[in-house]
Amino acid sequence: MTQAPQWIYPEIDSHLLKAITSEFKIHPVIAQILISRGLKEIPDIHEFLYGKLPNLFDPELFPDMDTAVSRILSALENKENILIYGDNDVDGMSAAALLTEFFKALKAQVFFDIPNRSSLKKSLMGDALEFALASKCSLLITVDCGITAIKEIQEVVQKGIDVIITDHHEPTTKIPLCVATLNPKLINSTYPNRELTGVGVAFKLAHAIINTLINQGKISSSEIDLKTYLDLVALGTIADMGALKGENRILVRYGLKQMHKIERVGLAKLFEVSELEQGELTPSDIASKIAPRLNSLGRIADPIKGVQLLLIKDSQSAEILAKELDLNNIERQKIEREASEEIEDELFRHPEMLQEKAIILQSKKWHPGIIAILSARLAKQTNRPTLILSIEQGIGKGSLRTIPAFPLLPILKENQDLLINFGGHNYAAGLTIKEENIPLFKKRFLEAAAQALKDQDIASKLHLDAKISFSDLTFDFMDALNLLEPFGSENPPPVLYADCIQTWPPKVVGKYHLKLFLEQNGRSLEGIAFGLADKREQLLKKNIPLCIAFTPHINTFLNKASIQLQIKDFRTV
Repeated sequence: MTQAPQWIYPEIDSHLLKAITSEFKIHPVIAQILISRGLKEIPDIHEFLYGKLPNLFDPELFPDMDTAVSRILSALENKENILIYGDNDVDGMSAAALLTEFFKALKAQVFFDIPNRSSLKKSLMGDALEFALASKCSLLITVDCGITAIKEIQEVVQKGIDVIITDHHEPTTKIPLCVATLNPKLINSTYPNRELTGVGVAFKLAHAIINTLINQGKISSSEIDLKTYLDLVALGTIADMGALKGENRILVRYGLKQMHKIERVGLAKLFEVSELEQGELTPSDIASKIAPRLNSLGRIADPIKGVQLLLIKDSQSAEILAKELDLNNIERQKIEREASEEIEDELFRHPEMLQEKAIILQSKKWHPGIIAILSARLAKQTNRPTLILSIEQGIGKGSLRTIPAFPLLPILKENQDLLINFGGHNYAAGLTIKEENIPLFKKRFLEAAAQALKDQDIASKLHLDAKISFSDLTFDFMDALNLLEPFGSENPPPVLYADCIQTWPPKVVGKYHLKLFLEQNGRSLEGIAFGLADKREQLLKKNIPLCIAFTPHINTFLNKASIQLQIKDFRTV
């Protein structure tokens, strides 16, 4: 039986609602959604609704940006070999592709490398050093990684190679000694957007370099168009669950427009194999169809091919590579499905695990490349901090996901005596640990969760944005909802609620879903409740009064459009 979530009703402020509705000439329900999202100041709402590229922050607000740009311009002038070294996920691939393409446009001697970390490795930068030495690179620029690799970067520097770190992960107590460190999460950072992803930081570096070259009169403002890189910024930001608010929202909105132009051959072929229309792409499409295919390389194959696909110019080669990614993704899904079934069996055999406030599972059979997917899914399903460990040759590689009430980095820092290394964010992190230290770490982690979390913290929650009448659910209203796009992390599609009558017992659709027949004041609408077929017994009578929580969407069938409600939950009144 699906556990009913706790409904969190929106804050009502009629004076503020009236002010926003009047100022922006928008529907009161749209205004209430904005309030529910924490947007209460007129300038913040204006930026959210109408923010444009000139509203982006000046890249010079990054401490160390001047130093980074100066060192790079010196490398360009002296024709030094530059290595771009990125993390093996979509954010890292996008950032590596962006800086590689950008430096090539500046006629730089540039190489790129992505570590193949599907196998367990203690060192992040070992590959980078080997590559830099072999390619005679005197400057190494990290993208989406490096902030916690203190010893490894020291070793690179000792070999006479300068390092610039661009990253967005939380730093530990120390940061590596290098030429410059660009990270919006540094304690001393004066950059206003802490939520930039790795590719966002890379874009800011490119922006600062262009500004300097234009100011120095070395290139004209029309020579390189930074907008052509925004498709990569959108791709990496969405894939890495970057918060779609503030500056990120502007970058993604314009990045999606750039994607619709179909100028990047490799992405176009990837959209084809994913059966997506490039002109109608949404962040949801990218997160669910494109990111998994690219991420499959970093999980079970060679992530270098992801960067190659993003940079490729030849249509035929792009098609071959896109199809290879598709096959990798099918293989990744198979491996993931087998591991998921084992996890389900484990929880079924040991239901006492769900009495704990956190979940820790380990296996020598699980591929280290898929544990991030497994931990994210299990944390979402159980609403608990979750650690999934893959053990190989006495070393455990772990992926952690959590809930807002239990940030990860403090607990990892407290237990670093047991860890080989760790890194990431408060809500998504990774670690490596010796197998013999796992039992003690598990004990400490579960105790910390039990102490910090109450039952209500791990109860599933459904945040409602606004109440609405069926009469307001028009095509004009649906068009107005587009103002709030792009939807994604921290700006999900709105969840509305309404009182209505269920006029007829619901139908089961495809085993697990319910089709509901709903009416309010003479207006009839259909609802589809995904995964709620087990609640049909509650609705077998006619004319049951309900309160429904839903997201409206336009359903097109046989060229006829209608408004359908995606039911998140319902309550009998």
